[in-house]
Amino acid sequence: MATASPHGKFAVITGASTGIGFELATIAAQDGYDILVVADEALIEAAAADFRQFGTTVTALEADLSTTDGVDALLAATNGRQIDILCANAGRGLGHGFLDQSVADWRAVIDTNITGTLYLVQKVLPAMVARNDGKLLVTGSVAGYIPGAFQAVYNGSKAFIDSFTEALRNEIKDADGVTLTTLMPGPVDTEFFDRADMNDTDVGTDPNKRSPTDVARDGWDALMAGKGSVFSGWMTKLQGVIANVVPGSVLAEQHRKMAEPGSAKD
Repeated sequence: MATASPHGKFAVITGASTGIGFELATIAAQDGYDILVVADEALIEAAAADFRQFGTTVTALEADLSTTDGVDALLAATNGRQIDILCANAGRGLGHGFLDQSVADWRAVIDTNITGTLYLVQKVLPAMVARNDGKLLVTGSVAGYIPGAFQAVYNGSKAFIDSFTEALRNEIKDADGVTLTTLMPGPVDTEFFDRADMNDTDVGTDPNKRSPTDVARDGWDALMAGKGSVFSGWMTKLQGVIANVVPGSVLAEQHRKMAEPGSAKD
């Protein structure tokens, strides 16, 4: 069992109640980090109980990180403690055609995946740059490389994150003690597809989705190694390569076959 770090290292992980975030928080606790874990559901308290088995200090917060108030609540919950690692993993998916989506639903995707993430990063990163020390992992997606028919807003939001983190990495390159890593998974075996109402799609029912444990480990290892980005799994990396050479119209049609409602194979 890990014990608390002698240096009092502190990590913040968002979207930590399930999936990739849960696994990232597990790794951080196992590695001796005190952690603040945040999610927009009460399940975060049960997750925190799991993390405490590793002997570090665990603080849980239920907050809506699609809002500035939610991010401010996260910042307040740190009690002014230095953040050594931030895993900005909170995200929201959304299936179906854009014209069938409510404004509230697609705004929730944008506000969670983009606005809340950027606000959190802008609040946390300056202190890291000032002391030239700190690590930041942002969960993007290979979906950001693919025009996502029947997932248009989600894929577009991840395209923004993938591009934004690449640009920000360049802006802070002189702070060589700061690591900014973009984790880019493909389909992962989590609650994502259920929450995005995609259980009747080919991608949602695919039994070969990658394990969140493996994805989190890929992201954590890349963060520790100081890598700028990582595709999780060789198939995902191949998708990223192909997306750079195949016309967008072809990629959109391929995505349609995976994500269109009713596309699940019998």
